[in-house]
Amino acid sequence: MARAAVQHQGYAARERRSPLAAFPASWLFLLPTVVFFLGWQLYPIARVAWMSFTDYHFLRANEPIHFVGLQNYREAFSDPLVRKGLLRAAGFTALFLPGMIFIPMVLAVMVDRISHPKLATLYRLILLIPSMIPGPLIFVLFRWMYDLYIGPINWLLVDVLGIYTLYNQPQWLGDPKLVFPSLTLMEWWWGLGYHTMFYLAGLATIPRDLYDAARVDGAGEWRLFRTVTFPRLLPIILVLVVLRFGTAMAVIDEYLIMGGFDRTRPTYTWTVYMWDLGFKIGDRNLGYAAAVGWVGAVAMLIVVAGLFWVFRTRD
Repeated sequence: MARAAVQHQGYAARERRSPLAAFPASWLFLLPTVVFFLGWQLYPIARVAWMSFTDYHFLRANEPIHFVGLQNYREAFSDPLVRKGLLRAAGFTALFLPGMIFIPMVLAVMVDRISHPKLATLYRLILLIPSMIPGPLIFVLFRWMYDLYIGPINWLLVDVLGIYTLYNQPQWLGDPKLVFPSLTLMEWWWGLGYHTMFYLAGLATIPRDLYDAARVDGAGEWRLFRTVTFPRLLPIILVLVVLRFGTAMAVIDEYLIMGGFDRTRPTYTWTVYMWDLGFKIGDRNLGYAAAVGWVGAVAMLIVVAGLFWVFRTRD
């Protein structure tokens, strides 16, 4: 009896012990992630936000920094290059996003129907090959493919098929009407396998009983997709739309490599303008460049909020 009483008192003491007693030990495992988030994510965001309210210039380090309030933002809203850059980025996004969302979805449905396990695994591996190639190599590869004189695409169209001549052959990266479609095809090919895997993971969570019950009711393939598959893929679609909308609106590496800093080209979007202001033009007005960046970021956040409402789950 005495031993039982001692054990009971020990259990009661442990129950009365504050949950905070285990708090420091558990958070030690998260410490590297917290440090990385604060140092590499949160601090740069706060730093850029502070800079957008100042007249900070990189090449005027010895001069005092003055707080200018909303002056940079007023200039950004009235700057035609900011408005034109946002419209150009929106045009590329409108061209890029539908294909990047729906082409992998259709492909995932087709791959999901393959019953042979080894063949299905082979298709998945082939689809993932482009996403394993580094970005700079992709850009150099497609720049060569789109080349006016030595690129294999124009060689096929001119020398093999004879559809064009040397005088009217397509200038894939030089024609303002073709540069965005050319970059869109590159981005679609690069991300096809990665996005297909997202949809395959979503398809794996759909109970097969739903398909069997729908087929018993006489549903065809299109009706199965419309009433069973698509509604249950909405969470996956939301994630991909938000991620790809953000990357498409904020593209910069592809534009710098394919188009450079020519303001007359469609690739001179708000991100290139921000980079141009902060690191290339004159005395590097980082305060104004930061304001331009925040104008674009806030515009993107507003659209993302609307996307969350449109693609909300209704199941």
